Amino acid sequence: MQLHNFFNSSTSYRVRIALALKGLSYGYLPVNLRKQEQRAPDYVARNPSAGVPLLIDGDVQLSQSLAIIDYLDATHPEPRLIPADALARARVLELSHAISCDIHPVNNMRILRYLQEVLGATDAQKNAWYHHWIREGLTAVEALLARHGHGAYCFGDAPTLADCCLVPQVANAQRMGCDLSAYPRILRIVEHCNAQPAFQQAAPAQQPDYTQ
Repeated sequence: MQLHNFFNSSTSYRVRIALALKGLSYGYLPVNLRKQEQRAPDYVARNPSAGVPLLIDGDVQLSQSLAIIDYLDATHPEPRLIPADALARARVLELSHAISCDIHPVNNMRILRYLQEVLGATDAQKNAWYHHWIREGLTAVEALLARHGHGAYCFGDAPTLADCCLVPQVANAQRMGCDLSAYPRILRIVEHCNAQPAFQQAAPAQQPDYTQ
């Protein structure tokens, strides 16, 4: 198994967490987003979305982090990250999609680069954009956790896909200087996750391509 990824990509980070939780070994293949390596023709031939991550497992090539984690759950079901129970599954997916569909797409590196390089946004305007969508998104996530969350993790006393999504998103928000004090449930869960070996192993600073 091989994973094309970038240390600071939150989508890559999600998959690294899932792999670590499942105890799966893999070859780490860095793709430097800062240098636009994801747009190299040979890479795009493998991953038409020109992004990371890209998982290669034998003849299987999969992009999109949630699809990859769902595949890992199907092929290596222990520990299960997406519950089998219909309602529990829906709750985990609801929160995961609130992050992966509502927050991440408007704040990822290619969007921020477009704002500045094409639309001419200043650093202050770019940061205001980022902080606005973090507030919108994490306010919703905090409310979902208040309604349905329980236990040490997002949903109970074992990590799920929701935790795999939440931890990287919070890491990015902290790196961008967002004030997260309004989200005590989120911060408590993330602190607990980051104390666990699998989450520590998957952290950006532990990856071979890590740079400041």
